[in-house]
Amino acid sequence: MRQSAAEVVVQALVEEGVTHTFGIPGTHNIELYDALDRRREITPVLVTDEQAASFAADGLARAGGGVGVANLVPGAGVTHALSGIAEAYMDGIPMVVLTCGIRIDTGAAYQLHDIDQLALLAPVTKSARRAQQPEEIYPLLRHAFALARAGTPGPVAVEIPANFYLIQQEIGELRIPEPLPTPPLDEAAVRQAAALLDGARRPVIYAGYGARAAGDALVRVAEVLQAPVATTIQGKGVFPENHPLFLWNGLGAAAPPFVRKLTSRCDALLAVGCRFSEVGTGSYGLTPPATVIHVDINPEVFNRNVAARLTVTADAAAFLTALGSSLTPRRPDEAQARTIAAGHAGVREQWERHPSKGRVTPHRLFTTLERLAPRAIVTTDSGNGTFLAMEHLRLDAPGRYLAPVDYSCMGYAVPAALGAKLARPERDVVAFAGDGAFLMTGLELATAAAYGAGVVACLLRDGELAQIAQFQRTTFNRAACSVLSPYRADAIAQATGAAYLRAERDEEVEEVLGEALRRGREGQPVLLEVAVDYSRKTYFTKGVVVTNLWRLPWRERLRMVARAVGRRLPGQKSHTSSKE
Repeated sequence: MRQSAAEVVVQALVEEGVTHTFGIPGTHNIELYDALDRRREITPVLVTDEQAASFAADGLARAGGGVGVANLVPGAGVTHALSGIAEAYMDGIPMVVLTCGIRIDTGAAYQLHDIDQLALLAPVTKSARRAQQPEEIYPLLRHAFALARAGTPGPVAVEIPANFYLIQQEIGELRIPEPLPTPPLDEAAVRQAAALLDGARRPVIYAGYGARAAGDALVRVAEVLQAPVATTIQGKGVFPENHPLFLWNGLGAAAPPFVRKLTSRCDALLAVGCRFSEVGTGSYGLTPPATVIHVDINPEVFNRNVAARLTVTADAAAFLTALGSSLTPRRPDEAQARTIAAGHAGVREQWERHPSKGRVTPHRLFTTLERLAPRAIVTTDSGNGTFLAMEHLRLDAPGRYLAPVDYSCMGYAVPAALGAKLARPERDVVAFAGDGAFLMTGLELATAAAYGAGVVACLLRDGELAQIAQFQRTTFNRAACSVLSPYRADAIAQATGAAYLRAERDEEVEEVLGEALRRGREGQPVLLEVAVDYSRKTYFTKGVVVTNLWRLPWRERLRMVARAVGRRLPGQKSHTSSKE
């Protein structure tokens, strides 16, 4: 039967359970959009920029909506979307990049949008392939979805030449490719890990995003071992943070003193589903014990940044399930539990002891959100919002903290919140975007309004690129090129169809945030401008500064300290715009 490739592509998407695609149609793929328009199962979402398309597809996937799909025109559509594709690649998020290609049947050179986009996509995808024949389209797409989910998830790109959409072809039977193999669990490695952990006096567990499906198995192992559990930043929520054994989202210099003190006695670290990346370790500010057991589905991560005594290539849930029944149970460690509880109470007390004078304290903002919307999905942006949300929120499950971590791409929060809301319309979805990041993709509030997605975008307003400015002031005693030009958030809200609210002081947060959530539940996006007080640095920021300072040679340390001190003297002013 003669068919257009558009019908075949849509059939594959439907069979993969795709509910939304994100992109902007162009001359090369209008046939595909016409085919999507004829099917009720899928909603093609028209975004304002393809960068937002990839961020939204990422947010949908992280929130539990399956594999995200970015539907892109060739050339500029791909280059615009590269930032979000790279974020998904670095953070391990399943995505199919469905890109159109130029015609391959004419032999003509210098076609519109003609670049080697597969070469561009190759470094930031698990695979980037072109369908050379129409009968390859269906199996190639089905394989792409399987590969996006397999092992460490990530984006997979499939290019469909425009002529396959334009001209009907003989495509033949649609065949599903063979399933990808799953590596078997090494039972001997499980027993070896159990022996090492049973022999340790003070084991600690470090769980990453790769352990997000481990759930009860992770809790059981922690309880059997009486081992405190820290997670990576992206792994926030993989271990319930109301559990007595929960420590922190991070270890080492970027964690509070009570965490550092408790883990200094650790003699065995069970690291599951993590890579010891730069951001996750606070700029490699983690000093592991001599015995590290590293478990991950991807063997390429082993012994890259941390030497391991035992490495196990395995799915985290399968490994932890087997390990839990192989360990010798320990008696509850009540003294340790009291230490952890007192540590968390001390951190909270310290935050509460320093309310802002005339602005909004981050602790008040996040604790109020927890109380008013205890099941909310939170998206953050590159910068202070990510680390503030990480440190102040206490989550009991994965899929509720969506942050750009290892690629750390600005502009993530608002479009990711759109994708998350479309995936989970029954949930409150709140984006925390700095005022610099909001300028990049905040117009996706217009997309949210068009599709009835009641996201609440908290615009953390302080007039500068806050995290960078903090680093600058700490090391240079001045901020260069990080102060933003002023803009009116209320005008942006009006232009995009979002409701506008503002909170200027702690006393206003509960009423204003409650109203924002109410409007969001009614399907209207909200832009909530928050006059945030960043004067108190996060543990993460302080830890990274200290770690990097002490890593420098003595001469460079002295030079930096002398420069910072010297600039505090009268008359030492920067010629750049500054809020100092």
